[in-house]
Amino acid sequence: MIEQLFGSKTRVKLLQLFLANPGRSFYVRELTRKIDEQINSVRRELSNLLGIGIIKSDSVNNKLYYEVNQGYKHFKALQSIFSVELPQQDVSPASQGDLLKRLQAVGAFDVIIATGTLVGQEGCDIDLVLVGSSNKQKLEKLMKTVELEEGNAVRYAIMPESEFKYRLDIKDRFLVTVLTGKHTVLSDTSGMIKKFQEAK
Repeated sequence: MIEQLFGSKTRVKLLQLFLANPGRSFYVRELTRKIDEQINSVRRELSNLLGIGIIKSDSVNNKLYYEVNQGYKHFKALQSIFSVELPQQDVSPASQGDLLKRLQAVGAFDVIIATGTLVGQEGCDIDLVLVGSSNKQKLEKLMKTVELEEGNAVRYAIMPESEFKYRLDIKDRFLVTVLTGKHTVLSDTSGMIKKFQEAK
């Protein structure tokens, strides 16, 4: 219903993201990943929202960023509508796939688990669990990029497969907390998580 009211699915997704993150700016390709829509559609709706005055733009290092205009006269009303009708979504499947590809490019990971802020869960001690090996410098560089995109720190833990398996076997509290809380398994090539969940 709300899509009919506001004209397009892309516009609704953009409004949802902007209104849920006042004070935070996004660039175009980041927006396409987060809402899982085509870039041309996103550009068109950004132009519409700019014209109305709901969002504003700013250029930083030759890159155009967009954020909600908190001075817009209907800002509070829109925020109220969207907080009721459209609770903030988790990371979209497209964004998850993108993160998986980027992580696979800097390391060999058997297991990748997204949790915490990456799946919209506040109050967690960890956001990403990586099992395997990686190029430390490349991984750190990627994590800094992801943090800039997410707008907050991304806390991650990396461990060898043998340690992960041992922790699962003894039902280590840290891993049990991750796997019983809100999470998304981006990769489980060895099937260890599946076996653990089937054994519960």
